[in-house]
Amino acid sequence: MLKEYKTIKEIVGPLMLVEGVSGVKYDELVEITGEDGDFRRGKVLEVKGDKALVQLFEGSHGIKISSAKARFLGRPMELGCSPDMLGRVFDGMGRPKDGGEAIIPHKRYNVNGQPINPVARDYPNEFIQTGISAIDGLNTLVRGQKLPVFSMSGLPHANLAAQIARQAKVLDDSEKFAVVFAAIGITFEEADFFISDFERTGAIDRTVTFVNLANDPAIERIATPRMALTAAEYLAFERNMHVLVIMTDMTNYAEALREVSAARKEVPGRRGYPGYLYTDLASIYERAGRIRGKKGSITEIPILTMPEDDKTHPIPDLTGYITEGQIILSRELYKKGINPPIDVLPSLSRLKDKGIGDGKTRKDHADTMNQLFAAYASGKEAKELEAILGEAALSPMDLKYSAFAEAFEKRYVAQGYDSDRPVDETLNLGWELMRLLPRSELKRVRDEYLDEYYPINEH
Repeated sequence: MLKEYKTIKEIVGPLMLVEGVSGVKYDELVEITGEDGDFRRGKVLEVKGDKALVQLFEGSHGIKISSAKARFLGRPMELGCSPDMLGRVFDGMGRPKDGGEAIIPHKRYNVNGQPINPVARDYPNEFIQTGISAIDGLNTLVRGQKLPVFSMSGLPHANLAAQIARQAKVLDDSEKFAVVFAAIGITFEEADFFISDFERTGAIDRTVTFVNLANDPAIERIATPRMALTAAEYLAFERNMHVLVIMTDMTNYAEALREVSAARKEVPGRRGYPGYLYTDLASIYERAGRIRGKKGSITEIPILTMPEDDKTHPIPDLTGYITEGQIILSRELYKKGINPPIDVLPSLSRLKDKGIGDGKTRKDHADTMNQLFAAYASGKEAKELEAILGEAALSPMDLKYSAFAEAFEKRYVAQGYDSDRPVDETLNLGWELMRLLPRSELKRVRDEYLDEYYPINEH
């Protein structure tokens, strides 16, 4: 029998204190009914003695303490999952937002997920093709990895997110692939851009979309990534699919967390964020991975805008600790008209070596990747020297490296948002660029690959 209480004592912002409760558990769902039948939902944040602190999802405006009733449902927040979710758009709480019928669930899952036993985890080691050379060629995405994108305000990370969602695939056609897209605290225009793009390109058929708008309650923002990951876990581990989860923008999520923490009068940590920001982000990011004995996998690409373009800000800083690398977007490249403006030198995929090579991409991938990094770094140095001392101060070899860096940015990095390059095309383009340099400079590529891909009669 569900218990109903008329003992609401206090409401502050999205928080409500209910007294005289018994048998109430942390994270339990609550329904609040007003005298006019107004209905809202919340969850238990804290239980102390016979008092329960409830966090409301829709805000507390208009609730009368004297007549409102709180009903504790005895279960945590859940998401009903079914294969019919593919192709659908939901709000941040998992309710249909596309005008379609509600999903008839096969099973209901706790949105906080089930902890994965570390011993049951399988190592990420299979390639995912995004069709973007700067990622596939140099900072490869691997199934089961967590690879965030660090952006800056005003940069086109939305276009990049849509491109990855549209183009990402596994190379084995027999494997089933799906995308779960979580939009967190974005504007209506951005939401419309994503949904229109998915519909225009047909990507929506293999995508589950959760949209939380900037004017939706902050509490809903905290639920959105968990809803998305619950759907991903169902598709990956119950339906044996390889699932790519794209979440944008995690900065809005952390801001919502700070807002709720301030309402609870918690002691703030760095920059006013709660002290548990690290563990909270980890509870989201660590739901990526592969499990032994299960065919499916969950790969995460969280996207966040760095406040004040600061990599040491708590959100990118802690995200970098938890995840396996980062893709960094550059304002300087964006000003040059290079799209997507991926800055390959500070970007890093810590698992890239596990997803490339013979049988996965191509045997020459690792060598060409190392050579392109080295040559681009030398070219950038040459260009900086040229800016300070003038072209006359550069040696003939410096000039070749400078020309290489220019060509690398214009041809390899700048491919636009509609170009879907197979990994072979990306690797061949890398060889074309390396031919701008003499063979003697390609010290990071073994001779057998140079003999095969770099004609001996050149340079």
